[in-house]
Formats: sequence, C-alpha cells, structure tokens
Amino acid sequence: MAEFKHIIRIANTDLVGEKKLIIALQKIRGVGYNMANAICRAAAIPKERRAGDLSDAEEARIGDVVLHLEKHGIPTWMFNRRKDYETGEERHLLLADIAYATEQDKRRESRMKSYKGVRYPLNLTVRGQRTKSNFRLNKGKITLKKKITVIRK
Repeated sequence: MAEFKHIIRIANTDLVGEKKLIIALQKIRGVGYNMANAICRAAAIPKERRAGDLSDAEEARIGDVVLHLEKHGIPTWMFNRRKDYETGEERHLLLADIAYATEQDKRRESRMKSYKGVRYPLNLTVRGQRTKSNFRLNKGKITLKKKITVIRK
C-alpha cells in the first residue's frame, strides 16, 4: 500500500487527505455531494476510503473522471451548465470557469436590459422575492439614490 498523503491535488485543488474521498472531492468548486458520489462510482473507488490512501494511479483516474465527466458515463442531467448559451451543448464547469460563465451571463442580461439584467447592478433581488421588509438597502454603505445616479452617468 502506498504511503499516506496529507494533501492530494486533483483538478488544481488541494484536498485534505484525512477526509473521506466523497467529502474531500466536494472541496473542488463545481463538485457537490451527488457529483462526488458519481465520480467515485465512475472511477470504481470506494467513497468511504480516505483521500490520502489513494495511489498515484487512482488519483490520476479520479482527476481524469473529474475533468471528462461525459466520457465516463455520468448523465448529462447532473451537469451544472446544461444547454450552454453560446455552444448549445451540455457541459459541467469547474473552478474559475463557473465564476466566468456567471459573470458573462449577468453582462449579457444587462446588455439586453432584461428584468434581471437591470436589477443586478442595483443589488436588488432578481428572482421575485419581496423587498418591502427584507433586503433593505440601508444596511450597507451605499443608498439606492447614490447607486442610481452612478449608473445613469
């Protein structure tokens, strides 16, 4: 058996070796509990095993599964970017790609002047929540009047 590693590196993320594999994989941005479970099954590695007990070959196999989910038979309904706006394909984004895609979506909606796009820069809710008694703007440093004048300039 290989020597225990306290930190392993998968998908450019340092994972704690003392934790179970299914818990350690969730530290990768874009991998939740269900996706971590699917990754363990696709890589044929028990999810209860400690992450530090993995051999180099098993680490490489998990890394390959994480980076190429569709190739290893993970269903597309588990992906976090289904029917991508630009390409139209099913994708699963990881790490910094998630933040970049979210920012691009917000910019696209702002350019379209959609309801959500208008409310994003004002720091207002965009999903229909009530704002009369919650989400008060006076909690922060900027008031609504100052923010509107900044946007109109």
